[in-house]
Amino acid sequence: MPRPNKAARGKHRWIAMQVNKSIQRDSLKKLLGESLDGLDWKLYDSEKQSKRTYAIIKITLPEYQLATARLNKISGFETITSSGKIRLVRERVKSYL
Repeated sequence: MPRPNKAARGKHRWIAMQVNKSIQRDSLKKLLGESLDGLDWKLYDSEKQSKRTYAIIKITLPEYQLATARLNKISGFETITSSGKIRLVRERVKSYL
C-alpha cells in the first residue's frame, strides 16, 4: 500500500533536549513516556556524553507547546531547539556536542 502524500501525513515538530545526566536510551524513553503521557511522540536520536545526554523527539504540531512545557518541567531537562526539519535540529545539536 502506498504511503499517504505529504499533506495527508500531518505537521510535526522536532524537539532537541539536553538532560543534565548520562542516561540510557531505555530509561530516557520511560521517563519521557511518563511526562508526555497522552501525547503522540517518538524518540529518534539519543546521544550520551560523559555527563549529559542529548535527545531528539518528534511531536505533532498541535501538541508542540504542551510537550515543550512538560519537558522543561522535568528536573534536569531543558529543550534547546526545535524545527519542522530534523536536519536543522541535528545541525544545531552538533554545536553542543
